[in-house]
This record gives sequence, structure tokens and C-alpha cells, in this order.
Amino acid sequence: MKHKLTLFITLFFTAFLMQAQVLNPVTWTGEVEKLSDTEYNLIFLADIEDHWHLYSQTMPIGGDVITPIPTDFIFDSLSQVNNYKLIGKTLESPYITAYDKVFEMDLNYFDKEATFTQKIEVLNPNLKTIEVIASFQACDDERCIYQDKDVVFDLTKATIASEDPSNYVEDESKTVIKKGIDPVKTDDSKGLTSIFFTAFFLGFLVLLTPCVFPMIPMTVSYFTKQSKTRASGIKNALLYGFFIIVIYTLLGTAISALFGSNAMYEFSTGVTFNAIMFIALIVFAFSFLGAFEIMLPNSWVNKVDSGANRGGVVGIFFMALALAVVSFSCTFPIAGTALLDAATKGGIAPIVSMLGFSSAIALPFGLFAFFPSWLNSLPKSGGWLNTVKVVLGFLELAFAFKFLSMIDLVLEWHFLEREVFLAIWIAIFGTLGLYLLGKIKLPHDSPLEHISVGRLSMAILALSFTLYMVPGLWGAPLKLISGFPPPMSTNSESPYGVGFMKKQVSASGEFVAKELPKDAHFGPNDLIAFHDYETGMAYAKKVNKPVMLDFTGLTCVNCRKMEEQVWVEDEIYALLDNDIVLISLYVDDRTKLPEAEQFESELTGNKVRTYGHKWLEFQQTRYNTNAQPLYVIQNLEGEDISPSVGYTPDVEEYYNWLKKGIENFKK
Repeated sequence: MKHKLTLFITLFFTAFLMQAQVLNPVTWTGEVEKLSDTEYNLIFLADIEDHWHLYSQTMPIGGDVITPIPTDFIFDSLSQVNNYKLIGKTLESPYITAYDKVFEMDLNYFDKEATFTQKIEVLNPNLKTIEVIASFQACDDERCIYQDKDVVFDLTKATIASEDPSNYVEDESKTVIKKGIDPVKTDDSKGLTSIFFTAFFLGFLVLLTPCVFPMIPMTVSYFTKQSKTRASGIKNALLYGFFIIVIYTLLGTAISALFGSNAMYEFSTGVTFNAIMFIALIVFAFSFLGAFEIMLPNSWVNKVDSGANRGGVVGIFFMALALAVVSFSCTFPIAGTALLDAATKGGIAPIVSMLGFSSAIALPFGLFAFFPSWLNSLPKSGGWLNTVKVVLGFLELAFAFKFLSMIDLVLEWHFLEREVFLAIWIAIFGTLGLYLLGKIKLPHDSPLEHISVGRLSMAILALSFTLYMVPGLWGAPLKLISGFPPPMSTNSESPYGVGFMKKQVSASGEFVAKELPKDAHFGPNDLIAFHDYETGMAYAKKVNKPVMLDFTGLTCVNCRKMEEQVWVEDEIYALLDNDIVLISLYVDDRTKLPEAEQFESELTGNKVRTYGHKWLEFQQTRYNTNAQPLYVIQNLEGEDISPSVGYTPDVEEYYNWLKKGIENFKK
């Protein structure tokens, strides 16, 4: 009796202290601007609390990388019929792009306030109000909340639009930029440095192709022999290298100017960009493998050659341009890949990319002009140059399927599942290994009398990588290539391998098969989890175990940290696996509830339409909080038997809490 009284008092004060923990960091209001008799602007105004971020409508996609839920506005299609129609996309005010330490990536978000504008045409002259759902996620440095808010627009209170529509610019990024507002500066020096050196490495690889490598000794010898003095030869060679950098950097500048600071970045997160990248890489790959060559028109080449004969500075510029044109079939696939990848970052990234790429190409011309004796140490041109080109072709072919996988993930086609993706990569890198061993011949290959040590080493590397991927077909995580294949949890035909049975330790210490109960799923770390409260509670009664409610989210970073850093500890994992029935309730699950199960929230007044809404309503109503993660231990009557806890990275503290809850159940 004493223990029960103590437990009651503890729970009472815990519940009392948890009051006012329901977080509402974003307040929404709606305003209406009248543009004409039938056209209106619906303006969503978001007031954001200090230290909180509201995320843009567009977010990067990255396989199994966790990203915030983008802000979305849900217009009821039924209420639109014969009442109004949408014109264009929902525009948004300028956002900040910066590194987010919670999600560990660059994100687009708003601080303090945000404005979203949707233009509509009213079809029903008697229409008075329009109701729209603002669906969004907001985060601070430690936690995130996911909410839906109803925003009501009263057309009878519309104001006359006072701003000139020309002050707004609509682009592919769905943003609004007002004249006179300076672009938000971002801290992306780290990213630009990475882009530069990645492009520099790719430029170095281009040097080893048959289109460029033979040009190095020829060009340097030309400048050193044709110049009257050694100093003049060095100057001309350096000028030649400088013009190479200028030509490619101008290309990057043109891309930046064409697409703007953010448009290409936003474009890159969609299906269209990934489709373009897939097709481009396939074309580039087959070109490098020898199926065909990507060539510029001969008339262009002839005009550039004629310019190179002028002599002087102008002639040197045209010689540099001639190198770019003549080597187009080798440089374009690599430069195009680097440029498209950099363009996805937006801003000056394409300029930085081409600066790095061209610097690698220009560097040897300057170095060998200073030290012409080094030319004697260069390997002779030969079949190895085509081998480098073919290897690059195989790599481009492999990377092409990453972009196809992104399309499959976004559209949820599920045709390129994890096993299919890995099978393709195994075939590609296995074929590469056989090619390097001389077992496969491709067009333009020279006769191979013996295999060099370097080629053998590359073959061993390719075949080792191939063998490393094979266990992935049977459920191995393949951490070395994490992020490239589709995620195991959502896009796998057999997440745990063909014929795989989960194993757990029995009371006798023997390994036995872990059977999956009806309606259960293998959750984090292969723990058995239920995603429905009633179903999980029914199973708990059947096996006579306490329940742990896990209020979580698909995009909850701290939830993943708990699962990957705390739950995996042996003593905690054993309790979760053997002594607890885990019920994971995802508050951002957008799966629609059956119409009959939808209801109006007594707490917020909003319509509960999805399973995520249902579990969030449960969490807010029962525990007066909407932050995740939240962990609660209940008995078989659905009563809490220990205080709830949130993010608890301290392993010992979490273990003691879990152990105490189980002990309370057994009393």
C-alpha cells in the first residue's frame, strides 16, 4: 500500500509539472488581398518564437537521410469544386539556408516570421470563407514538433492589394523575393571547399584520359621551344593555364547566373533533376565505355584552330579554348557531372566547382613549364589511358543508378528495391574487375600482353568491393556505402535477407527464432514493435508484459539518436527485447484515417485526419506535450506506472528508468 501511495504521489506531481508543455512555437494567421473581382491572394503569416525554425516548402531528399518535414498547405479538393481554383504555386518569403546542427545538413528555414502566398480565382460569387490546413514541422536546437493548423480566410474582409506584383519573382524554388531585400548570407565555406577539392580531383582524373594527357608534353614543348627566352616560355605556359581556368570558370559563372542562387538547388530536389542526371550519366558512361564519342561540330573546331594561329595573347587564349574543344569527348562527361552536382548546391557553387576542375587541368602546364626536365618522367601514352577512361565509365554507370533510386524513393514505385540496386552494383563492379584482369575487351582497347601491378591492384579492389556487397542481398547493412542503396527499412523486398529468421536468446541461453506477432513490425534495431495502440495493448495482455509507449516521428532526429545510441546498449536492449511490449506511435505518419475514424480534436479544434494526427492528439490530451521522443510505461489497464521521460542520452539514467517501470509492473 505504501509503494502504491508513493507511486500515486509521484505520478500526480509529474502530471502537474507537465502542464503547459504543449508547444506552439508557430502561430498562423490568414489575410486576404483582393486583386480583381475574381482573383485574390491568400496570405499565410507565420509568427515564429525565438530559437525555433520553421522549414521551407522544399527540402533535400537523400535516400535514408533524415530531413525535416517541409511546410505544406492542404487545400480541400472537395471544397474547391465550383468554389475556387488555385493559380500557380504557393510562394514563400526569402528563407535562410544554413547548416542545421540537429539534422547535420544544410536546410532551408525561417526565423522570426514567414509569409506564404497562394493566388486563387473565385468561381462562386457567394463564397465567403476558405479553410486551409497548414502542415508543418518546427524545431529548436533540442526538439521538434509536427503540427497541422487550420487557417481561415474571410473573403469579405479582403484588402485591396497595395504592392506592385512586379515586386515578386516566381521561380522554380517556389519562393518570393521582394525588391530591395538583400539575399540572406549563408555560412557555406566548408561546403564550397569540399566542392572545390572534389572538382579538383575530377579534373585530375580528366588529365589521365587519352584526350588530354598527350597534350601536356606537346603544349609545354611548344611554348618552351617557340619562345625566344625561357622566361617568355614560362610566361606563355602560365598564361595558357590561366586561360584554361578562365574558360571553365566562365562556364560555371554562366550556370550560376542562369539558374540563380537557389533555383537550381530546389530543382535538384525533384524528380525532373534526378531523371536528367540519370540519363546524362548513362550517356556519359556509354561514351567512356566506347559505344560512341560526344563530339562538337567540326566547324567549331576549325574556327577555334584558326584563332589559335593568331599568336600573342589572343592566340594563347584560342589555344586554351582549342584544348577544351578538342578534348570535349573526355572532359564533358566529367565536367558535366561535377557541374550538375555543384549546381544542386546553388549560389556560387558551380563557379567554385569549375575553378577547382580547371585548376587541376591547368596545373601541369605551369609546373612542367617551370621544370621541363620533369617531362621525361611522364609515362608514355598508350592503352592505359583508355583503361582510365573505361574505369571512369563504369563509375559513372554505377552512380547513374543512385539518381534512378532517388526517383523510385520519391514516387514510391518500389521497382528499384535495395536488393535490385545492389545486384546492379555487384554486376557493374564485378564486370569492372574482370575487365581490369583482361577477361573482357571493349572498343579502343589495346592488345594486353600482361597485367601491370597497378591494374592488378585496381582489379583486386573492384572485386573485393563486389564481394563486400554480396552479403547485402541477405540483409547486411553495408555501412561503407550507407546512403547509396535504398534504405533497408522501407525499400527492401527482404529487409533481413532471403529466408532470414530473427534470433533471440531464450531463458535457457539458446538461440531461438524470433517470431513476428500478428500486426507487429520489426522496428529499430530489429525490436518487435506495434504501430497501433490497441493492437499492441492486446498483445501485451496476451503475453502479460508492460507496454512502453514510444511517441516518435519519422523525421525525429533525437528519436533516432536514442534508438541508435541508447537502445543498442546490451542491458537496455535485453529489457526492450524480452520484458517490454514496444508500441511506437509516429505522430508525423501522414497515412489517412478511414473517413469513419476521423474526428474533431477537443484540444485544438482541428480535424484529426491521419494516423499521425491521432497519435499526436493522444499524446497532447494524455500527457500535455507534443515534443518527441516521449516514453511512457503502462500496465495492462493502460495506466501509467512510472513518470514519462523524453530525450535521455544518459544510458544509466534511461536503464534505471526502464528497470523501475518493469519492477512497478511486477508489484
